[in-house]
Amino acid sequence: MSNELKHDAEPATPNQRPVDTQLRGLWLRLAETPEEIEASQALRYEVFCEEMSAQPSAEMRAVRREFDAFDPFCDHLLMFDSSKPAAGLPGEVVATYRFMRRPQAARMGRFYTSTEYDIGPLVAYPGEIMELGRSCVARDYRRGVIMQLLWAGIAQYVFHFDVALMLGCASLPGTDPDALALPLTYLHRAHLAPPELRATALPERFVDMERLGGQEIDQKAALAELPPLLKGYLRLGGFVGDGAVVDHEFGTTDVCVVVKTDLVTDKYYRHYARSGQAQPDAASDGASGAEAQTAESGR
Repeated sequence: MSNELKHDAEPATPNQRPVDTQLRGLWLRLAETPEEIEASQALRYEVFCEEMSAQPSAEMRAVRREFDAFDPFCDHLLMFDSSKPAAGLPGEVVATYRFMRRPQAARMGRFYTSTEYDIGPLVAYPGEIMELGRSCVARDYRRGVIMQLLWAGIAQYVFHFDVALMLGCASLPGTDPDALALPLTYLHRAHLAPPELRATALPERFVDMERLGGQEIDQKAALAELPPLLKGYLRLGGFVGDGAVVDHEFGTTDVCVVVKTDLVTDKYYRHYARSGQAQPDAASDGASGAEAQTAESGR
């Protein structure tokens, strides 16, 4: 796509912001200008293309930003560090997440997840749904409080837009499903979505997740191989769809994750419904400090 960026969302005033949290020099809110979205894309390029295995296009390499056709239609959650000045920004962007709801997907024509999965049952779900993706954290900020603040931002967004269902493509590193046999088999056996919430990998991309036959599996070992963000979704009662998808462009193997927001733990729901404020300890069911890594989902 062209690197010309048109922001589909309208700028919000402070009282209208769906997400607005400040803590110790960090400010978490949605992007409000094209320049802020470009800063998030620059962080994505740094993490996905330089640190990890994503293959950027020549256009992306030229501007050192990772972008796609969905960006102009999405909400972009940004974390600014005000202690690090950045031209035209409240601070350096140190973490980002991308959200898409029904009205945005309608303008775009589809959700990103539909490029890998048949999400018909999820689209048919009553109420608002949101897709989460393109999540990454700058190397020096991969610690518990950052991941907790991101979870807090997700919760605020869910409450603001009355989201009933969250979905997205979560990634495991590597493109050899057999090397990921343990975590894929565990996810299929322990967390397969019920039929009414089950996305299915597109036929031409479908990779069977049950890779160990009738063998028993070590669940503790399987959990240890899951990326922290994926474990976070499971802690919120999340399910996975049927079939994995190998994404050679990003060097990952993806699973479709779905979370009913009425299954979000009482610790999240009661806190945010009561106060509307984000506190780091209110998100402790997310990634721990030891787990706070690059956490990607639904690129």
